[in-house]
Amino acid sequence: MAMDLDAISAKLESSSSRDRLLALASLRDVEAAAAVPLIKKVLNDENLQVRSMAVFALGLKPTTENYEILVELVETDPDYGIRSAAAGALGYLEDQRAVGVLVRALYEDTDWLVRFSAAASLGNLKDPRATKVLIEALDSPEVVIQQAAIAALGEIQATDALPHILRFADAEDWLVRQRLAESLGNFSDQKAISALKYLEKDSHPQVAAAATFGLQNLAQAGYQV
Repeated sequence: MAMDLDAISAKLESSSSRDRLLALASLRDVEAAAAVPLIKKVLNDENLQVRSMAVFALGLKPTTENYEILVELVETDPDYGIRSAAAGALGYLEDQRAVGVLVRALYEDTDWLVRFSAAASLGNLKDPRATKVLIEALDSPEVVIQQAAIAALGEIQATDALPHILRFADAEDWLVRQRLAESLGNFSDQKAISALKYLEKDSHPQVAAAATFGLQNLAQAGYQV
């Protein structure tokens, strides 16, 4: 393994961005303590794709220092792609301290991609404290933010958010209706089950399929559908 790590380290210093990307990818099966020092070598890489991949990798290789690094990137990096990658990584890091950071990003960041990543990560963290801001995000003018908020509220199983997401059952965008069907599959509430039965008859096959899948999962979990 030591030789492998030496080889990866050397590749991370290659002048070829492709080599550096491949080196990062090869850290997939390396334990976090050994991988993070290598990831840090390219956190400020001149190539945005390499940087973004390195930032996101910190969410998949948790160590005690990753949280602070990612928070600083979310809050201060001038590149929206890096802020987005860092916000996404915080969701995978599964550190509940990130809730406040992600809520601020969802409220305050100027780029929709960062706000999208923040909403998705709040769903990954499954923390009820995010419910209020996610309900407010349902009124975003950006449809992708609405989709992310609907999905996240399902991940959190925020029952008090149900009336707010059910209004999207007749949304014009079928992707919104699909996200709703997927989200509703997390709720055992009778209103959610009724909405899933309604969406099962949706004109778009992917929406209908998502609703059927949600009902099947609820039935398997022992709920009366």
